[in-house]
Amino acid sequence: MGFRSYEPPDDSAIWELHQWAMRETGVDPSDIPGTDDLRSIQTAYIDPGGAFVVGIADSVATGGSQEAEKINLSETGGLDALATHDGTIVAMGGYIPNGAGHADERDRPGAAELHRMRVAPPFQRRGVGRELITQLERRATAAGFESVLATTSTRQSAALSFYPDQGYEEMERSTAGEYKLVHYEKQL
Repeated sequence: MGFRSYEPPDDSAIWELHQWAMRETGVDPSDIPGTDDLRSIQTAYIDPGGAFVVGIADSVATGGSQEAEKINLSETGGLDALATHDGTIVAMGGYIPNGAGHADERDRPGAAELHRMRVAPPFQRRGVGRELITQLERRATAAGFESVLATTSTRQSAALSFYPDQGYEEMERSTAGEYKLVHYEKQL
């Protein structure tokens, strides 16, 4: 498995991964506000000084033994729509400079805001999300950001434990429409 920067041929696979990952959490993807950023990644992430990263895999170990079972992407249903020019996108996420995103984001000068952290369901709980966030934090540090912000819904129970496990501190909670949000921050 490798990580690389977004490329335009990734667009449809990114959209499909977003939809699949959200459905698996019990959230209707069409109910999530502000997802237009996934339709214009260059404009939403790259142009304002952020980054968008994808994880590409052919297979990944699913167990801890030497005889670890592999997920064969050619035999796993649901992953065909995640194909791109150089493999299969199984993880994605990006960051933008604080203030370049949604109007309701927190005001933290010098911070990068994580957005659209997604891992394909068969690849969850295998360290892929940890590697994704590490990749994004490294890029944010290299770009001169001092901290990283993350926001998730209380509906996404895995994310509620993921961010604290990665060193993120819960800063506050808020409500947006019918979503109860938890806001995290980590110093780089």
